[in-house]
Amino acid sequence: MKGTHQPAKTARGWFLIALRWAAAFLVLAGLFRFLPFSTLRIAIAKIPPARFFIVLVLYLCAHCIGVLKWRMVVNAAGAALDLATSAQCYFGGLFGTLFLPSIVGGDVVRLAVGLRKSPRPAAVLAGNVVDRFLDVAAQAGLVLAGLLLLPGSLSQAWQIRMTHYFLFLILGALICIVLLFVGFRSIVACGSWKLRRHIVRLRHALSSMKRRPFLLIAGWFAGTMIQFTFLVLTALLAISCGLTLPLRVWLFAWPLAKLAAVLPITQGGIGVREAALVALLAPFGAPGALVLAAGLVWEGIIIVGGLVSGAFALILRRFSSSEIS
Repeated sequence: MKGTHQPAKTARGWFLIALRWAAAFLVLAGLFRFLPFSTLRIAIAKIPPARFFIVLVLYLCAHCIGVLKWRMVVNAAGAALDLATSAQCYFGGLFGTLFLPSIVGGDVVRLAVGLRKSPRPAAVLAGNVVDRFLDVAAQAGLVLAGLLLLPGSLSQAWQIRMTHYFLFLILGALICIVLLFVGFRSIVACGSWKLRRHIVRLRHALSSMKRRPFLLIAGWFAGTMIQFTFLVLTALLAISCGLTLPLRVWLFAWPLAKLAAVLPITQGGIGVREAALVALLAPFGAPGALVLAAGLVWEGIIIVGGLVSGAFALILRRFSSSEIS
């Protein structure tokens, strides 16, 4: 019976992946329909291959710092992962983003490897959740910095709209936190003894992290620097496409567009990120075609970087397997 269900489950998984890729292409097709394609094509052609390669290398270097940050956070919870295993988890997660829903889909791959390799799986789970929270906090910090620097760049009407939009996001986040807390309490109350034992281990891992607040602050600072690096690289690609905007505008729009890509609508947030960026930069007079061009080139960086990360994770996996044998 189990064997008969497995092919159906695999087929359903591939169908959902194909559906999300179709949704991504549908969103992009809608953008191509309403934006001048000739301007988009010319803007993308302005980027030299050497510049694309340099940005790709810097993107991967920033993720190497991300490996150290992720390892520091999960080990603060007691995961006891070495550097090679952490790199395998992290780069495998970047590769998994290309095949799993939204930009947090790669966390599934990180956990799949980390839970198997660590002597304390609960610590890996707790550390990964906290690491994701630190990344969101880093992006929120960039948005806040952009909001503080924005006055004067927008009309008063747009400032009011953006303030309402940001407050709406905060309210939505608070509602999600409350719902998660209520759901967690309900699961604990109705759960089995085995589930409660896992929850106790998870709480112990979180308590271990609370005793090391400086590591969490360091993780947040590293996450902020990594996200800021990605923002600057996107802005540089936009300049190459012919779009020049103040850095404070990117500080506001880029993290919000990335947060929008968390929604599991398309594969890896492709299309959603670009549409959000076009909408968020429109009030600042940014031509939609140039914004989309920069977003598509950055999407190319993410896809190529994900493929390179997957190859690197595979090499690390084979290397560790050969050492064991």
